[in-house]
Amino acid sequence: MDLCKVTYEKLNAKQQENFNYHKVASALADYGYDSMRLNNDWQGADFIAVKGDSMLKVQLKGRFTVDKKYLGKKIYIAFIEDNIVKIFKHDEAVNMLPDNIKQSDPWNIHGSYSWGKTPKIYDSVINEI
Repeated sequence: MDLCKVTYEKLNAKQQENFNYHKVASALADYGYDSMRLNNDWQGADFIAVKGDSMLKVQLKGRFTVDKKYLGKKIYIAFIEDNIVKIFKHDEAVNMLPDNIKQSDPWNIHGSYSWGKTPKIYDSVINEI
């Protein structure tokens, strides 16, 4: 068998989303979660992860992101940064938004905000898995 690792940057957007799903699902499996990909976003989730009676609704992102469309949906956001899988409760991060972000055009006009590198102030709500 000839196995060659892919170069993430050479993947198209759909391939990158599939890649990220498998990486995040694999990391959650280490904690006993069974992940199931959803064909269509369900209540904002790309997939669900189940462990006993616990269910996580997870939205995959390419980086640390908050979005008004996920407010109140009990969504976890998962992303990979520096080859580390990170996951957080969306609404907890929104509750910590500084005033300059709350007053920004991306948040007020487009309803979302993202960072290229996660600010340290969010370390308390982010789990690295």
